[in-house]
Amino acid sequence: TQYSFKEVFGTLVVQKELFDVVAKPLVEDLIRGKNGLLFTYGVTGSGKTHTMTGSPGDGGLLPRCLDMIFNSIGPFQAKRFVFKLDDKNGVDVQCEVDALLERQKRDAMPVPKTPSSKRQIDPEFADMINVQDHCKVEEVDEDNVYSVFVSYIEIYNNYIYDLLEEAPFDPIKPKWNNCNTPVRNGDFIPPQSKILREDQNHNMYVTGCTEVEVKSTEEAFEVFWRGQKKRRIANTQLNRESSRSHSVFIIKLAQAPLDADGDNVLQEKEQITLSQLSLVDLAGSERTNRTKAEGNRLREAGNINQSLMTLRTCIEVLRENQMYGTNKMVPYRDSKLTHLFKNYFDGEGKVRMIVCVNPKAEDYEESLQVMRFAEMTQEVEVARPVDRPLCGLTPGRRFRNQAFREELSRKLEMRGGPINGETEEQSVSEMFLQNFPPLPSCELLDVNDDQTLPKLIEVLEKRHKLRQMLSEEFAKNVLAFKTMLQEFDSSVVSKENYIQGKLSEKEKTIAGQKMELERLEKKIKTLEYKIEILEKTATIYEEDKRNLQQELESKSQKLQRQASDKRRLEARLQGMVTETTMKWEKECERRVAAKQLEMQNKLWVKDEKLKQLKAIVTEPKNEKPERPSRERDREKPVQRSVSPSPVPNAPPVRLRHRRSRSAGERWVDHKPPSNLPTETVMQPHVPHAITVAAASEKALAKCDKYMLTHQELASDGEIETKLIKGDVFKTRGGGQAVQFTEIETLKQESPTGRKRRSSPSNPDPPEDAADSEWTDVETRCSVAVEMRAGSALGPGYQHHAQPK
Repeated sequence: TQYSFKEVFGTLVVQKELFDVVAKPLVEDLIRGKNGLLFTYGVTGSGKTHTMTGSPGDGGLLPRCLDMIFNSIGPFQAKRFVFKLDDKNGVDVQCEVDALLERQKRDAMPVPKTPSSKRQIDPEFADMINVQDHCKVEEVDEDNVYSVFVSYIEIYNNYIYDLLEEAPFDPIKPKWNNCNTPVRNGDFIPPQSKILREDQNHNMYVTGCTEVEVKSTEEAFEVFWRGQKKRRIANTQLNRESSRSHSVFIIKLAQAPLDADGDNVLQEKEQITLSQLSLVDLAGSERTNRTKAEGNRLREAGNINQSLMTLRTCIEVLRENQMYGTNKMVPYRDSKLTHLFKNYFDGEGKVRMIVCVNPKAEDYEESLQVMRFAEMTQEVEVARPVDRPLCGLTPGRRFRNQAFREELSRKLEMRGGPINGETEEQSVSEMFLQNFPPLPSCELLDVNDDQTLPKLIEVLEKRHKLRQMLSEEFAKNVLAFKTMLQEFDSSVVSKENYIQGKLSEKEKTIAGQKMELERLEKKIKTLEYKIEILEKTATIYEEDKRNLQQELESKSQKLQRQASDKRRLEARLQGMVTETTMKWEKECERRVAAKQLEMQNKLWVKDEKLKQLKAIVTEPKNEKPERPSRERDREKPVQRSVSPSPVPNAPPVRLRHRRSRSAGERWVDHKPPSNLPTETVMQPHVPHAITVAAASEKALAKCDKYMLTHQELASDGEIETKLIKGDVFKTRGGGQAVQFTEIETLKQESPTGRKRRSSPSNPDPPEDAADSEWTDVETRCSVAVEMRAGSALGPGYQHHAQPK
């Protein structure tokens, strides 16, 4: 696989060569007022932190950038607190008096917020910033003054933390260590996460971030080293000190021009230029199965990979928008890393990426992914020119002012003191007196000299006339000048009135704008408070959502386990039911067979007893005449109830032709639940019938015959049963219909009502002939059955014996 990059460095490359190619152009752009962003990207353990920070004796990109900045702007730096950063990603310029007051306040504090350049350098990093190259930018604007501000943040688990924030020591609240466990005697309190905001120029910044003004490389690197000690690192299987967060070291350079005299900073906020260089040490991309991460380490790795994946997605969408002219939304807000540097990807400066590759064979697949992504980023063009404000002042005024001062001091030293204005006035008066006629000689050597005084008088008269003429001309000039001054004063007054009116209007506008600004600031504070509340609420809801999701997952797993247990139990119960059903079916069959055998034996015994009784009854006696009527009654068939199919082992009856015809058909045996058992020997029984309590279409569809059992009381008080029979046929609509064909009536009669005479030829026997005449067959049968064996009494006297 081949990948192409703008520059490829070997394993033996030195830090200076890498700095000259990669970071030096970004520092030059920073001093010229442009922004820059530098990433180090790669697999865990590939050397990203070493590239950015360096090692003892050989500083990395960060100390070299700081050294180049201070080498370039060293003689042009402003005094401390001349530039002051506000909380809205802007910078203000203060006069020398305010800056002096703040410096005095800082000197009065017991612990200075910014490191002092006079303090001893920490030997832990002294050799890392001892760069001997003295690299500097050639074209630095000498008429500007500069100040450098640094800040250091980290993005950990998609939260932004300020590494320079001084956490207050609270002895009451529990402290936390790096493993997120409370420690009572520790001195580490986790800082609060910071919020990203957008300034008036639509640039993203971290609110409430500590920004330190530094004046030398030593101060800046000491601030960096102080934050580096707070950065989260952890021991993983791939790296003993693996970075678990993305660290961002931000260098801000504020510059403003000098005034026309070249002495002080121009007090105009519009002329201030604020440029920024961000040095980002990304956390290593890694696979969790290789790091053997668990718990917090696993969550950290997930967040790291998620933020790097969002960075890849943003680059891919930007590349697609530029190559194909689409307008897809770039998902900057999916990660705090991409959201913070949104402006760079939109064209607010140069973006450079250093890809660190480890030649280990285990990192092969992940290194391929890293290089594939880095190669794709080269196709994204984000450079855009930055317009700098025009100053309008003469260039080179700083050094001209210095040269003028030096020359003035030199001349003063040569003259021995300050120059008076009287000499100029004397020279002017001398020049004025030279225009008068010269005075003749005034010496009177002779008493009779009459020429010297007339000449002197003449010259003095001429001088007097000339003086009068000059005074008149001077008065005229004064008068003209006075009129001019009056006209000028009137014009100035009118202009002042006009300007005053304009100023009042402007002041009203400014007052209205101030009120609007105050209202907007109040609204902004209210909205910020609402946003903070909403973010806290969203955090609470997200936590509740995660807890509910975990609870839902546990409940769903529990339901799945219960469902599987239920299925196993159902299968087990089904097997037990089937086994029990088969067992009881066999037991019922066995009991039915035994009962049938027992009933057959009982029937056989009863048949034998009946035969014996019949033999006793039909035995011929000498003293009794033959009773043909009884024989006739015995031969007469007993009226039995007719049913579709008789019970097995019942006495045979005369079957009708219809019964044999319907023997192979299937019946619906409709027996209402109010039926009473008749307790007779001959019971209606239909084999293979469907017995139902209420007629249903489902049962009718399976059979072709129908029988309804209906019971009612007869006139003699006995139960009369009617069997209403019919044929089942299908209708055109797809239903079932019954056509009734016949009705069978089954009536129960008691034999006690019929009296069978023993002898029809003797209708009126005497009452005392009890031993010779019998009332009926039933009485004699009961006496014969109930007589005890071996009794010597007659049948009539044994009638009241105890029944069996």
